[in-house]
Amino acid sequence: MKKLAAPLLCGVMLTGMLGLGGCAPVRERTRYTMALALSPETRTLTGEMTVDVFNGWDNAREELSFQLWANAYREGALHAPVSELYAPAAYYAGESYGGIAVEEVQGARSFAVTGEDENILRVVLEEPLYPDERVSLSVCFTVTLAEVNHRLGIGENAVMLAGFYPVLCADGVTERLPAAVGEPLAAEHADYDVTLTLPQSYTAAFTGTGERTEQGGTAAYHVRAQGVRDFAMVCSETFRVYEGSSCGVPVLYYSLCDEAPRETLAAAEESLAFHAQTFGEYAYPAYTVVQADLPVSSMHFPMLSMLAGDLRAEELPPAAVHATAHQWWYAMAGCDRYAQPWQDEGLAAYSCALFYDAHPAYRKTYADCVGQAERAYRAFFSVWSQLGEAESTVMSRPLGGYAGEYEFLSVTRDKGLILFDRLQTLSGQKKTLAALKEYVARYRLTDAPPEVLVACFAQKSAYAEGIFSSFLEGTCVI
Repeated sequence: MKKLAAPLLCGVMLTGMLGLGGCAPVRERTRYTMALALSPETRTLTGEMTVDVFNGWDNAREELSFQLWANAYREGALHAPVSELYAPAAYYAGESYGGIAVEEVQGARSFAVTGEDENILRVVLEEPLYPDERVSLSVCFTVTLAEVNHRLGIGENAVMLAGFYPVLCADGVTERLPAAVGEPLAAEHADYDVTLTLPQSYTAAFTGTGERTEQGGTAAYHVRAQGVRDFAMVCSETFRVYEGSSCGVPVLYYSLCDEAPRETLAAAEESLAFHAQTFGEYAYPAYTVVQADLPVSSMHFPMLSMLAGDLRAEELPPAAVHATAHQWWYAMAGCDRYAQPWQDEGLAAYSCALFYDAHPAYRKTYADCVGQAERAYRAFFSVWSQLGEAESTVMSRPLGGYAGEYEFLSVTRDKGLILFDRLQTLSGQKKTLAALKEYVARYRLTDAPPEVLVACFAQKSAYAEGIFSSFLEGTCVI
């Protein structure tokens, strides 16, 4: 067996009530161990997964539920994973379908595929799982990959593998439906040990750190990642790999067709360093950026950021800057981007605006970013107010509450940036950054709901709660 020394460190590895007097305790995590085999020719991914579930909740569980995100791609799915706006381009070869078949679950009394849209694997345990206890389940599954440029599928230039495996629902039971806007994949922090076998001609970028071996025309990747909220990979026969580093963290860039790859890599390096210095140390041992076949500019996973392969050379560095911000706002400070997507999108937009102010070579300032967001949001509000959709300005709502990409980005990203700009105007930049540093430090690699973010700001300013409330409830005037 031949072991390669290729660069493989990918994607790598209110106030009174909440009681902010101490840091959130570090707790044990659920562990996933997977053996996967990818066959691009047959469009299949087979998997054997052992999930060692840790009950870190307050109550016992007699059943556990796992999200089957892959079933959103099946024929007849009620909730499409790709919006109508992007579907014609995403399904580049016409209609194509996928899905996941769960063949066996060991260690349980019974199992069934259920949920509103066949999106849940429900497992009845042999005996109750009490708090601070563990149970081990083994699951065999086969994923059929649709021909689609999206987070899960056979794309025109790469194979995207995100949301492919049964992943434990939030608190072990809460069902979530697929959504065509935003990023629906968000689980509790867990540890992963994954082996992927695929044709030797393919190179893989992934969440975690790992190594590649080759034998008999196949390649095998053994990857490990700790304290991450999900696990993803991108595989292609045409990657070119560029190596860099940031504050001692290895940074890799897997390019499909970037005409200026060093500039994109530099943007990722500079953004990683800026966010670490401004908001708190990066939590993982490496970071990877990869071009993928996507209908949107970027998608974000812990230790791994995907950038759309069809972006122009000048569009890729800003996309890398934005994607890297999500390593803090979502991946590390574990906000719920399904239930409250404004939280990570608004913070990412705000921290990117600060980044541009500190890096004049990008020819964009903080004021430029805020001004652009205000103009975009006011244009959106003008349209929606004429349609009589006043409730569209409410920020506190889940992904399923948005009619499409335009509304989603206007409310979560544009209005989110305006929200944090208003907080900075009220408290000053020094106090604003102090609140966010505290937020990251206290809720590092753990759940960080909106209330704790508000509480961190409320400690710095008596008026912060009122600003949050007016924005989230949609009562403020911009």
